[in-house]
Amino acid sequence: MARTETVSSKSKIWEWTKAIVFALGLALIIRFFIFEPYVVEGSSMDPTLKDGDRLFVNKTLKYIGEIKKGDIVIIDGKEENIRYVKRIIGLPGDKVSAEQGEVYVNGKKISEPYLAANEEEAEEMGLLLTSDFEEIEVPEDKYFVMGDNRLDSMDSRNGLGLIESDRILGKSEFIFFPLSHFSKTE
Repeated sequence: MARTETVSSKSKIWEWTKAIVFALGLALIIRFFIFEPYVVEGSSMDPTLKDGDRLFVNKTLKYIGEIKKGDIVIIDGKEENIRYVKRIIGLPGDKVSAEQGEVYVNGKKISEPYLAANEEEAEEMGLLLTSDFEEIEVPEDKYFVMGDNRLDSMDSRNGLGLIESDRILGKSEFIFFPLSHFSKTE
């Protein structure tokens, strides 16, 4: 009887080992190819995303899917360990400009309801939320991005420049922490 217990004990250990290895492998595949957590640093996307928010980023854009206007994306900053989170405003071939605080894509004013709180703050300060800039044509394989906190955002207008598609690491899907800010990012 002792021999049977040893065999079944070894069998249980082997089964648990296989389950743990499978779970770790699956977790690594998900982490490196599908979803990755990301921590927002800074205020350039306020009030949509707050400093310290934790996001899940969909990394499948590199393999399937497409980038659309209004998507919030994570951008490789070229420097080691630097990432940016910004909103896609212009796609390849688009012409983007701003006049009297309004953003235009291909000559049409775009609707940006996510800017309402920031517009009120800028108005109280006697400023335009989005400063004017001349029309920029977005070349193939590049994107025009802006932060939602236009008064405090380094983006395609002033430092980041146009973003190459291979620098876009993924699309923000939802905020998972803090729980009080849990929501889909839009």
